[in-house]
Amino acid sequence: MVSVGAVIIDGERVLLVKRGQEPLKGRWSLPGGVVEVGETLEAALAREVSEETGLEVDVADVVDVLDRISRDADGRIEFHYVIIDYLCRCTGGSVACGTDADDALWVDRADLAGYDLTAKVSEVIARAFALTSSAATGSTRAHPTAR
Repeated sequence: MVSVGAVIIDGERVLLVKRGQEPLKGRWSLPGGVVEVGETLEAALAREVSEETGLEVDVADVVDVLDRISRDADGRIEFHYVIIDYLCRCTGGSVACGTDADDALWVDRADLAGYDLTAKVSEVIARAFALTSSAATGSTRAHPTAR
């Protein structure tokens, strides 16, 4: 399934959601979800962010593209998502926990370690902060992707 994720940065804060459904139910992550048939990636991301957090966003650069494959106890594939994470900027609304999320909040960059993020989510957030720093300094050099 094709999915999208939003890395919404505001200064030194990033928006996290506590997942209300599998995969990763109960873990903190980035807002996002599955792209519906006929929906563009950007439209899907704006819709998912609005549904989960109450925020309106402008969708900017791709931060990363990754697979998330979950298997059951017998090794059978339960979920296989191809996730495209985008850097986003909040343009309106206010944070409110919505569908598919048990909580949503702004977290200071320095406090991220206390939110039990997956290693990949932590990498994506770090890459997004690096992109915002590059944009602020006017750097046009492409950010390397570590896989």
